[in-house]
Amino acid sequence: MSSIANLRNEIAEAIGILSPSTTTPIEHRILDSTKEDGYTRHLIEYNSSGDQVTAFLLLPEILDNNPAILIHHQHNREHHLGKSEVCGLAGNPLQAFGPELARKGFVVLAPDSICFEDRRKHAHGIEPLPDSGDFWQHYNEMCYRILNGDYLMKKVLNDAMNWITLLSNLTYVDNQRIGTLGHSYGGNTVLFLSALDERIGYSCASGSACTYENRMLHNVGIEMASVIPHFHSKYDIYDLVSCIAPRRLLIVSADEDKYSRDAPTIVEKASPAYSELEALHHLHHKRYQGGHGLTEERFDYIIEWLDSNAKHCEE
Repeated sequence: MSSIANLRNEIAEAIGILSPSTTTPIEHRILDSTKEDGYTRHLIEYNSSGDQVTAFLLLPEILDNNPAILIHHQHNREHHLGKSEVCGLAGNPLQAFGPELARKGFVVLAPDSICFEDRRKHAHGIEPLPDSGDFWQHYNEMCYRILNGDYLMKKVLNDAMNWITLLSNLTYVDNQRIGTLGHSYGGNTVLFLSALDERIGYSCASGSACTYENRMLHNVGIEMASVIPHFHSKYDIYDLVSCIAPRRLLIVSADEDKYSRDAPTIVEKASPAYSELEALHHLHHKRYQGGHGLTEERFDYIIEWLDSNAKHCEE
């Protein structure tokens, strides 16, 4: 077993993740359908490890061996926005990757992460709860798991692996061209998920490549799912990126973004893993001037990179 495979197994064991299974289908049912310009948006429901989850499934006009992508939404302290934002139905238009990719022929899956939008216990839809009620639910989901020796990241990743399984079971999807994308909280999920699920052929993590070490040094908040007891004593984000080798990865960062501050260091430390597999050309880092928020320039670059690399991820 290679050193990268050993590292992947160690990290999976530290979080409590089992190898994803492609043999058990994830059944879904369509609740609603809307025809949009260049694609159809289905609201679907399915079971994810005991939770009934709703998601948007965007289907391009032609379905024949299509690339597919799982989009993880951001956090932005807006628990009332999840799948709707990445599908352009609410929130920031520069988070609406789903419609753009669907029009380019991607099958797009956009679910709610636990505690967001329709996966909140005391609210549904895109209206926020008053008095920080959304925050406290999220906080409790983390705390209760830690008290029981479990981790919120384990739940987030088990859900995400189920979503990859759902995509891989669709007859019109090319299983060799399944990818994942996310900004901020979503990008953080991309890094953990892509490190552990080798079914993912290409990934883009925006505004999320910052080491635990750097965050703690500069007093930067750590997202709740990333609070994994004892994890940082052995591993950091560059270990996750190393585990993605030799698959294609785009890291998007900005020089004034505290959440991707030391992305160049992460890329530098992960480069030997890619070089070992003769795949350094598959590790891409795009550095911008500016802060954390997406810009039109970054949005367009991400779309173009995904479109190009989905076509060639088997090479």
